[in-house]
Amino acid sequence: MTNLKRALLGATMLSSATLFTATSATAQDSVETPLGRIVLGTGTSGVAIDTPQAVTVVTEDEIDRAQATTVGELFDLVPGVQPIGSGRVAGESFNIRGVGELTSSDESRIIITVDGATKFYEQYRLGSFFSDPALYRQVEVLRGPASSTLYGAGALGGVINFETKDASDFLGATDTAVRTRLSYGSNSDEIATSVIVAERAGENMENLFALNYRTAGNYVDGDGNEIAGSEFDAISGLVKSRLTFGDDNAQALTVSYTRWNSDLDDTEYSQTGTLGFGTVDRDITDQTLAIRYENSVLGNNLYDLDVVLSYSDTNVIQSDSSLGMFSPSSLFMDSEYAYQTTSLKVENTAEFSGGNYEAYVTAGVQLSQQERVAETTSGVIGFHPEGTDTKVGVYAQGEFIFNDRLTVVPGIRADFISLEAGDGLAFADFEEVAVSPKLAAHYEINDTYAIFGSVARTQRAPTLDEIFSYDDSDGETYSPDLVSETATSAEFGASASYFGVFTAADALDVKATLFYSEVDDLIARDSTAGTPYYENVDAAKIYGLEVEAAYEADNMFVRAAYSDVRGEDEATGETLSSIPARNLSLTVGGRDQQRGLEYGWHGSFYDDISYGVGDDYDGYAVHDLFVDWQPQSGALQAYEVGFRVNNVLDTQYENPLAGDAGEGRSYEVSLTRTFEF
Repeated sequence: MTNLKRALLGATMLSSATLFTATSATAQDSVETPLGRIVLGTGTSGVAIDTPQAVTVVTEDEIDRAQATTVGELFDLVPGVQPIGSGRVAGESFNIRGVGELTSSDESRIIITVDGATKFYEQYRLGSFFSDPALYRQVEVLRGPASSTLYGAGALGGVINFETKDASDFLGATDTAVRTRLSYGSNSDEIATSVIVAERAGENMENLFALNYRTAGNYVDGDGNEIAGSEFDAISGLVKSRLTFGDDNAQALTVSYTRWNSDLDDTEYSQTGTLGFGTVDRDITDQTLAIRYENSVLGNNLYDLDVVLSYSDTNVIQSDSSLGMFSPSSLFMDSEYAYQTTSLKVENTAEFSGGNYEAYVTAGVQLSQQERVAETTSGVIGFHPEGTDTKVGVYAQGEFIFNDRLTVVPGIRADFISLEAGDGLAFADFEEVAVSPKLAAHYEINDTYAIFGSVARTQRAPTLDEIFSYDDSDGETYSPDLVSETATSAEFGASASYFGVFTAADALDVKATLFYSEVDDLIARDSTAGTPYYENVDAAKIYGLEVEAAYEADNMFVRAAYSDVRGEDEATGETLSSIPARNLSLTVGGRDQQRGLEYGWHGSFYDDISYGVGDDYDGYAVHDLFVDWQPQSGALQAYEVGFRVNNVLDTQYENPLAGDAGEGRSYEVSLTRTFEF
């Protein structure tokens, strides 16, 4: 057994032993670990460690400290979650618990939202999410299909909620704040600059304006090889306003608009991995508009209203392919692809209570219409057919708390789905009713230990591409007989919270989750000539263990995230190609609060994995170092300095879900200055 395997197995046993054998002290809760953060996306707000679901919250401080180029880099300490695709900013999608594959269209199996607006994009050899990490104040990751009740059928992997920055994040005693930031990364000569203006326009009005620009050349791997097509420049922005009004400001109206654009000439056609598809000029624009109205009606516990009206538009224009003159394929013609989604979600939470119980009932309706655009200079595209996806979702979820110990969360959702082929396609409409029930429970054994579990079922209807894709040669070969995928899942876990472990004011939280999911009627690509592009195939099962641990003290902190996901095709017994390698992420850091210093080491350890004959990946370990300094007084008090060395040992490695070798050593520095008026 290799040293890496011993380390990974040791992490499992150590975390499990800590969970059940550590001694709880009687000290009061004086510090908070990441597992003590408030989660908003589970129906009612609660603490992450106390939810009967695997949930992780990434905060604004962690986002800033990461100095991330892509959004996927924010999930280093989230067990069970990885970015998939290369390090190219236009080639990124996500994998949650083995759901999400580099070579297939798995975007519909994970739900992504930005300020409550649902995001979706799918295109051959391109990623599904285009954005800049500097836009966000918080990211919540809800793992597992139980999230389908609140977010929509088909969340086989889970949900990722992005929340953009707020003006209140920067406003203290002053009415105006300006934050500027400049950073540099040596590996690809990356330069990123941003400016944020936050203002309090009145007693009840706050506004925020943010602008980011990021540019980089091709990065090089640990062996010094240049990864072609990873160069980019991108500009992004955010405008956000929040108005509170009514009795005691119980009502709020928030409007946010984000835009991301990258316009590159002669970039690699394949952004998800280095393949021989030549180059192309590509202009990508992603826009999101979300209007949110909240009304927690004072004096009436039956009403706590949350309404989100949103519009999302992701547009890709391609031209001047280097292979266009050699290939008749519509892949290489000048083209435009887009997904435009309009959605309205109306949700209310009612609160009840009695002598020994509290109850919260969340009910809502969600309406959405998605238009798929796919055109070339010669017309529509058979394998990316145009069409309209219309959904009406109705759902209800309860949260019943008995004696402050037992929490029971039942829920059910029905989505009425209609897929209509685009103009010129004489295909019959597809209609489906997808039902997603769940039952979860959380029991506090005492103030230290708790156990939880859930069972859930969800269905994923085919996407427009899967149902209406056809062969250009005859126009008849499509997939009218597809049926929805069905995922049945069960989870069981335990958590422990300790205070006063080594000092009178420290805390240790541990949460471990076992999960099992079985997916029937998997929809998969069929490349056999003269047959539909997609078909239902045999079932698959995915199971595993996640452990999340955090220690917090005045002068040090430790974070650990361990993930062991297994999955196989039940017909062949082979490992699914979407299964990530077993991995451990560990951070150990220290603080000097008087000097405003925070420093530490981060390690990522991945086991080897094999997907079949000749498809093997070696294990690897990558080490990073970081130092952050924020002076607490004097002339430099308004400054923040960050310094990182990523991949300190310049290790050559390739994550099996990446499609390319990872980035070699890079020195990264950032300087942030805040002005207050």
